[in-house]
Amino acid sequence: MANTSTRTLRLLSLLQTHRYWPGGELADRLGVSIRTLRRDVDRLRELGYPVEAQRGVDGGYQLAAGAALPPLVIDDEEAVALAVGLQAAAESPVEGIAEASVRVLAKVAQVMPARLRRRVEALRAVTVPIGGGTPAGPGVDPDRLTAVALACRDTERLRFSYSAADGRGSRRHVEPHRLVCLHRRWYLVAYDLDRQDWRTFRLDRLSSPQGSGTRFGPRELPAEDAAAFVRAGLGGVPRPHRVEALVAAPAETVRAHVGRWGTVEEVDSGHCRLLMTADSLDWPAMALGSLGAEFRVTAPAELRVLVEEWGARFTRAAGAGAAG
Repeated sequence: MANTSTRTLRLLSLLQTHRYWPGGELADRLGVSIRTLRRDVDRLRELGYPVEAQRGVDGGYQLAAGAALPPLVIDDEEAVALAVGLQAAAESPVEGIAEASVRVLAKVAQVMPARLRRRVEALRAVTVPIGGGTPAGPGVDPDRLTAVALACRDTERLRFSYSAADGRGSRRHVEPHRLVCLHRRWYLVAYDLDRQDWRTFRLDRLSSPQGSGTRFGPRELPAEDAAAFVRAGLGGVPRPHRVEALVAAPAETVRAHVGRWGTVEEVDSGHCRLLMTADSLDWPAMALGSLGAEFRVTAPAELRVLVEEWGARFTRAAGAGAAG
């Protein structure tokens, strides 16, 4: 049997994994008796973790929301900073970062008191993202994102309103499976109970998600994984362009200009490499042109053609102005 401290941390991790654990199953996972489990739960409560217990034959435990964050683990200021940072990271174009951010944000939101949620929302509302570029499409409200993420995690049936691409609205009742971030958009993969089939839902078209309180058993997804299912459903959606350019300017200067919309790698003190991902080549062309420095596009070939066309157009415009 693990020592008390290790077992307590393991118990906390399990409570954060599922919304509700039957007592017997939780004790089995820890390899302890029900009596020892009760003592470990009491120890977590003494540390400030809000663990609720349900008595009876089907009794169990869950980590409650709305209580103060545990002392000496993370304070209020750190909690607000963490939540805001995770919300920003949830929009990240870096592969893997967005999905991990939503999982962590769901854990934080589960135990965050209402007073801190209000502070997070207020700070997010007055914060302007740095940088520009091709938008990722309509934004997704973080509360909506975390509500759907929690339903996926807890295998809880979900109801929501949905607006199709043609504008038609409908109410949906689904068994949520996974969230997928693809081409900087969020998708929910779920089994539609009314249509008796698997479906993909864009989160920016989804509203008023509400858990039904009904748990469900896992179904077999007709694809290798959720990401493959979304890609297959999107079919002909164009893939984003991967841009690479060598810029005759210090890395710090270019990084400050493009913000989070590009990755800057230093070559030497006066040169850097700019890497970007964009749905349209217009934004990379504008970003490079506005740097005020010499640059050379190394990829893709389509961007080189676009820059050449823009250069010729600007030259003609300058000639026409001089003639006038």
